[in-house]
Amino acid sequence: MSQGPRSGLAAVSSALLAMSRHLEVRDVLKTIVASARELLDAQYAALGVPDDHGGFAQFVVDGVSDQQWKAIGPLPRQHGILAAMLQEAKVERLADVRKDPRFEGWPSAHPDMSDFLGLPIRDGDDVIGALFLANKNCPKPDGTCGFTAEDEELLSILAQHAAIALTNARLYERSRELTIAEERSRLAHELHDAVAQKLFSLRLTAQAAAALVDRDPSRAKGELQQVAVLAAEAADELRAAVVELRPAALDEDGLVATLRTQIQVLDRAHTARVTFDSCGVRALPAAQEEALLRVAQEALHNALRHSGAEHVDVTLARRGTGAVLSVTDDGSGFDPKTTRRAGRHLGLVSMRDRASGVGGALTVESAPGKGTTIEMEVPGG
Repeated sequence: MSQGPRSGLAAVSSALLAMSRHLEVRDVLKTIVASARELLDAQYAALGVPDDHGGFAQFVVDGVSDQQWKAIGPLPRQHGILAAMLQEAKVERLADVRKDPRFEGWPSAHPDMSDFLGLPIRDGDDVIGALFLANKNCPKPDGTCGFTAEDEELLSILAQHAAIALTNARLYERSRELTIAEERSRLAHELHDAVAQKLFSLRLTAQAAAALVDRDPSRAKGELQQVAVLAAEAADELRAAVVELRPAALDEDGLVATLRTQIQVLDRAHTARVTFDSCGVRALPAAQEEALLRVAQEALHNALRHSGAEHVDVTLARRGTGAVLSVTDDGSGFDPKTTRRAGRHLGLVSMRDRASGVGGALTVESAPGKGTTIEMEVPGG
């Protein structure tokens, strides 16, 4: 390699730090591939996560343009050299992959590759991925090119840490899936307790109005007015539930626009005034944006359903390279010292877990009769 020992160590350290910063599986895969290609000075790099059907559940490349990648076509199957790495779980370092007897060709739009270095990513005895590089850029002193034993050693170190990063990301996503399932279960209970109850009252009131319409029209009119009130309340409950159930368009719209849209809907759906203001917030890592959104949703839910607030103010502001979210209401408040009871009632444990899970912190200020302010700060990326 052209790098000296000190610069080489710095490059390895940078690559390992980059992998540790991400929690999303897709982000981790992309970082591993980009780090491997830069570290070994290769033209192309790729990482495939195998499925159980002879293909790849995920396949990430670096060094290939989006247009070229689309032209290549469907994800590869587990055949040829890729199959050998996955099945035999050993390193493959080849001077010319095209001359290997296991080589089975590639699509017409696929870039031409010669020298090749690949190895499996292992989690214990399980092979959880295949990482490989092609076409080393830097020639050797004799003018030839190709991957070296030193490259192989570096890639092996990177793969060991990649296995840890990938496993942690999978655990994080699994934990998030369980949290989402718990949230949906909570919403289902609330729909039953709130909307179903109002619809039941609506039905009984309508039946009472029908029974009175002939013998006591004035009372029937009063019952019909109550039907209108109950129907409006049920519609409000349903709109609020839809806001929480609807997937947030973070990828397309970003955190600020997504929060603004949801708060506008909540403002229309509830009698309380709900406002939103943002100042100088930059794009944040995907995991942090999602955590901020979910904490905002939980805090808004508490304020609008449990506190009796007339005003709820949400702000999102830049703080250093990160951001701080604040949700303040003028509702009934509570005593934060009663952690166990309040935590169960207000979901504070869940919010604190979300904040700490992305390197942030959550603070709660409240007192009986004094309203509540929930603040979450994240450091940025």
